[in-house]
Amino acid sequence: MEGDLSHPVMPLLTLILQDIPWGAALIVVLLLILSGIISGSEVAFFSLSADQIKECREGEDSVGKKVFQLLQIPQILLATILICNNFVNVAIVMISTFIAWTIADSIGIARDGAEVFITLTFVVTALVVFIGEIVPKIYATKNSLNFAKSMVTFWQVAIKIFKPFALLLTSMGNTMERALANRNYNLEVSVNEFDQAVSLATQHQVDDKASEMLKGIVRFGSKTVKQIMVSRTDMDALDIEIDFHELMDHINKNSFSRLPVYDDTIDSLVGIIYIKDLLPYLDKNEHFEWKRIIRKDIYYVPESKKIDELLRDFQERRVHMAIIVDEYGGTTGLVTLEDIIEEIVGEINDEFDGDLVQDYISTDASFNLDGKTSLIDFERLVMLPADYFDKVKGESDSIGGLILELLQEMPKTGKKIDYKDITFTIRAVDKKRIKTVHVKFNDEEHVRRLQAEFEEDETQP
Repeated sequence: MEGDLSHPVMPLLTLILQDIPWGAALIVVLLLILSGIISGSEVAFFSLSADQIKECREGEDSVGKKVFQLLQIPQILLATILICNNFVNVAIVMISTFIAWTIADSIGIARDGAEVFITLTFVVTALVVFIGEIVPKIYATKNSLNFAKSMVTFWQVAIKIFKPFALLLTSMGNTMERALANRNYNLEVSVNEFDQAVSLATQHQVDDKASEMLKGIVRFGSKTVKQIMVSRTDMDALDIEIDFHELMDHINKNSFSRLPVYDDTIDSLVGIIYIKDLLPYLDKNEHFEWKRIIRKDIYYVPESKKIDELLRDFQERRVHMAIIVDEYGGTTGLVTLEDIIEEIVGEINDEFDGDLVQDYISTDASFNLDGKTSLIDFERLVMLPADYFDKVKGESDSIGGLILELLQEMPKTGKKIDYKDITFTIRAVDKKRIKTVHVKFNDEEHVRRLQAEFEEDETQP
């Protein structure tokens, strides 16, 4: 019958409740609350946002400034929190064990019995995880700054008490970190290995263009502006001495949206002219002083600058063009926002762009290329790995430069150079540079891949 004390469970429950040391149980409850406060503090202090930290540092609230001071010693603060949390949890286990033994003795169960061990483990773990971890951490995450402010005095005192232990722990951690750092654990992965990983991961899941885009993202951070820039000899720039009529004629023939302006030589740039700035003056005569609308803010970058850093600079400065300079301050080229984006998405051809390939011969998938074609564009065009020429290209970034590195001299027309599965044949050359190169692949499988790729491109609308 419900509520009947003659039921066999009721006397046992009554006996347990009578024999529980309530003082010890109260201490366990208080320790569980303290464990929760400590766990919540860890989340509160170390999940503060940058704006909240700035508020603590610059605000008028003295408590907030104390929070900021504690955050200046994060290792000591974290070590103190962990020490306190472990002390409290160990105390909970010890006192809970005492309570369990007392109850076991009262009902005639051996202290070291499996029932006592299993019950104690389950109950203590559930209480510590729920009350001492989950609940306070959820609350502290949503109220991190207020929680940190409410606990700042507690932790200032705790740091003073446990500072020797905290310093010992941090010094041990630093020693271990240095020991591991001295071991030659090579965790770096080369760009080529990333390329291979992307190829394997996307082999049967995405098309070739998507795969190439993923590879472009992988290689993006390793490229410098020198590798993608328009070289000095190919830069389109304006002499500041030309009149307005000559300026408009030049713009109509070349169709660029921005042009560098130089005085005397291209090493003496005076600014950039934006074609959109000329629109209000299209009806002016040739005596119009177009020089007054030149923008003086030229953005110079060194040849070694990474293109991912340059992209961030373009975003912050709101510019689309940078002038590349060498170690002596001379102009070596320019790079635009379009050049950077092309490294991820591939060639962006508009109605004014010239073709990379001067002549494509479909029978053997060979090409006639301009000698100034960049190696990056060439590798992308003919589906070669990004490091295909790394061992021989030296400081060169173009097809012509690569051939000069291979020969160590200026070749004559008709000269053939073999490298791996490629034969380069010089078609046109002058005294200063290689003008046209014929490129033929000797690997039949690669030839078939190129033929299939170019036939597919020709069928695209």
